[in-house]
Amino acid sequence: MQKTILLSGPCVIESEENLHAIALKLKPLAAHPKIDFYFKASFDKANRTSLESYRGPGLVEGMKMLAQIKQEFGYKIITDIHESYQAEKIAEIADIIQIPAFLCRQTDLIVAVAKTNRIVNIKKGQFMNPVDMKYSVLKAIKVRGGDRAEYDQAQKYGVWLCERGSSFGYGNLVVDMRSLVIMREFAPVIFDATHSVQMPGGGGGKSGGDSSFVPYLARAAAGVGVDGFFMETHISPKDALSDGPNMVKVDMLPGLVEQILEIQGVLK
Repeated sequence: MQKTILLSGPCVIESEENLHAIALKLKPLAAHPKIDFYFKASFDKANRTSLESYRGPGLVEGMKMLAQIKQEFGYKIITDIHESYQAEKIAEIADIIQIPAFLCRQTDLIVAVAKTNRIVNIKKGQFMNPVDMKYSVLKAIKVRGGDRAEYDQAQKYGVWLCERGSSFGYGNLVVDMRSLVIMREFAPVIFDATHSVQMPGGGGGKSGGDSSFVPYLARAAAGVGVDGFFMETHISPKDALSDGPNMVKVDMLPGLVEQILEIQGVLK
């Protein structure tokens, strides 16, 4: 039985204590027999709206904290990369290296990640036609010895795509569910249910969002058919230092995941 991929954790590393507390809460999901779980947290948020916004502990300290989570809980790890030089250091700990949406066309970054032996998760840019994401996928596949952008090749060479909504006017995103079908022709697809409800720059110097729509979009994506889900979570989203309005409260996450699994079960 193929498991559903779940990438979950806080948006950014706020502190060792906060990271540990969230990791502890996620143990039941990590142990779920139908889930392939990866713990997610960013060591740096390099694309914050404001210069004053919290960014994280940085590469060295952040990866050290994620290594501690990996050792204590046995979790596989996913984190973001922002600069090509970071790839080697991140690959020492992370099992998935994620290329942020704004950087999904950056050739040097994709090549640097593809040269590691880690899964490459490329987030679709909010400005991108889903069809054109095949070229980002093909960059990584070619570095790893493949020659075609198609689902089986991407799966073989460890290249994924992640849908996180498309720009719809100013400060708003929408999810075109057709993009999940389109992109799944040439790569495994993860649906980012929390960033898809973001309102970029909509919070007066920071991004806003409406997490109440996360369950609806997640259930819809499960009905369309995807390989996994990305859902950022926090013990107290209103107090989070990044993307709080989008995140799912960690105590509510298991119930939503069970709904997703039920929908997938019906389809199978």
